[in-house]
Amino acid sequence: MKMIEKYSAEKIKVLEGLEGVRKRPSMYIGSTSGDGLHHLIYEAVDNSVDEALAGYCKKINVSLNKDGSATIEDDGRGIPVDIHPIYKVSAVQVALTKLHAGGKFDKKSYMISGGLHGVGISVVNALSKKFIIEIKREGKIYRQEYSRGDAKTKLKVVGKCDRADTGTKIIFWPDEQIFSTIVFDYKVLETRFREIAFLNAGLRIVLRDEIKNKKEEFLASGGLIEFVKWVNKTKEPLHKPIYFKREMNHTIIEVAIQYNNSYQENIFGFVNTINTVEGGTHVSGFKTALTRVVNDCARKKGMLKNDSILGDDVREGITSIISIKIPDPQFEGQTKTKLGNSEVKGFVDSMVTSALSEFFEENPSIAKKILSKAIDAARARMAAKKAKDLVRRKSVFSLGGLPGKLADCSNKKSDNTELYIVEGESAGGSAKQARNKENQAILPIQGKILNVEKSNPARALSSEEIMNMITAIGAGVGEQFNIEKLRYKKIVIMTDADVDGEHIKTLLLTFFFRFMPKLIENGNVYVALPPLYRVRKKKDYYVYSDEELKKITEKLGTSNVTRFKGLGEMSLQQLWSTTMNPQTRKIKKIFIEDAVEADRTFSMLMGNDVQGRKEFIAENAKEANLDV
Repeated sequence: MKMIEKYSAEKIKVLEGLEGVRKRPSMYIGSTSGDGLHHLIYEAVDNSVDEALAGYCKKINVSLNKDGSATIEDDGRGIPVDIHPIYKVSAVQVALTKLHAGGKFDKKSYMISGGLHGVGISVVNALSKKFIIEIKREGKIYRQEYSRGDAKTKLKVVGKCDRADTGTKIIFWPDEQIFSTIVFDYKVLETRFREIAFLNAGLRIVLRDEIKNKKEEFLASGGLIEFVKWVNKTKEPLHKPIYFKREMNHTIIEVAIQYNNSYQENIFGFVNTINTVEGGTHVSGFKTALTRVVNDCARKKGMLKNDSILGDDVREGITSIISIKIPDPQFEGQTKTKLGNSEVKGFVDSMVTSALSEFFEENPSIAKKILSKAIDAARARMAAKKAKDLVRRKSVFSLGGLPGKLADCSNKKSDNTELYIVEGESAGGSAKQARNKENQAILPIQGKILNVEKSNPARALSSEEIMNMITAIGAGVGEQFNIEKLRYKKIVIMTDADVDGEHIKTLLLTFFFRFMPKLIENGNVYVALPPLYRVRKKKDYYVYSDEELKKITEKLGTSNVTRFKGLGEMSLQQLWSTTMNPQTRKIKKIFIEDAVEADRTFSMLMGNDVQGRKEFIAENAKEANLDV
């Protein structure tokens, strides 16, 4: 019989200082993988950006160093170095070792900032095996060293500088005890810093990678106007950017709008330069105002009578950046992906209604182009509804209204279930036999689905294959999407490991990104990773890349190598054990790290930007799987 220990006061543990951060790092940085690793740099850079917002910082240097460390240096005021009246150590040490410590709570040092929780730089310190800070202030250079949150030296004066030369420099080495990878990705950082430069006109950010010998400088004097032009670079804009900036109740609201000839909606929200990928009240206020103004203007011009243009119609082909700067933003969670301030919706709604109405009055030709596009989208929507009804009548559905091709699972609760979207009837048949019927559903699709990047939504939503997917998933699309109605916990794309399979996979991901982005944001979309080879020598080894094949054949010597050209070539047992068994399979979760970059990538890969596509292929050819 198991003895139960007495639950007494001594069992209550208190994690002092930064111990809690090291014990539960994901609470503070989202994860301990690549995105969490980059979050360390973002936290340090956000502090420098806050100095820029306060009017003191003009330049930020970020360097990825050969020894695995990262350096962030700014020309702001420098963190205060005097002794803190309560803690009796330097203010620097308080900021680096105490959670919820910082100069952003009383609104005197910083009226507007992105780092509001006071946990950013102390978290970076806690999760670094080595951390060095240097401060230039009042003609002196101060230096202090830490390790895993603990001070290893005292704050010392190590040199002199001109009194006008001020700033903060941080060098940190991520702790391999915490992170699954400690290698920074230059391209991920490049995307973030480009956005920061667009959102802070005149701020210069320099990014260096000493290992790859790369350097890039980001400076956008035109701010949001340059931002929308950059996003629309792979598309055909319909007019010059619309830009306005207003201040209301100490909240600065900036908006840039430019419609293009595509069918996609791209609205990106930022709060104090933080990319709120899940939107929030600022984005809601913008959408409400935009729909109202377009309807009012269309009626005044006699272009619309009894019908109303819906929000989806108004936003077809729009690219818009909404950037607000607010003294007290309420973010949902430390990673700040959604704004919750209820009053902001009204501020943005009021400002956009006033400014956009005024713009339409003064620029009738641009207004007409936007109104015409919205009215065309409304007509296409109504045509799509008729087409969808026709498809539903013609399709052979099983009981319950689900697609006839769907082999559903017996478990009706979504918590544990998976929907495999499988390329081809043959592979679909194999998957149906190999699966766990209790938790795994199979939906075969025939060939390549419609490229929604180049198609009107009306045409896309009248496609039988696309309608089958929407019906099977159950959560709807666009504004009608409801995650609560999702029928499966995981949506798994399973295609052959060849060129056609990769193309189909990209078409499916384009569909999810354009029609069900919240499915990706919620972490429900996955890609199955079937093996490329089977290597046989006494037993079977399954190999997933050419590089892995080279290593294993060198290790095993003479062996029998089989290249799997398609899922249908595997036996049911092989398909189950390598690609479908949750205990042994390899699977990749799809997530959107940056919505702006994701939009540009899909537009370039699946749209009409031939030159951009060629450049992308040339740059990434070495990473591609080619079926030769």
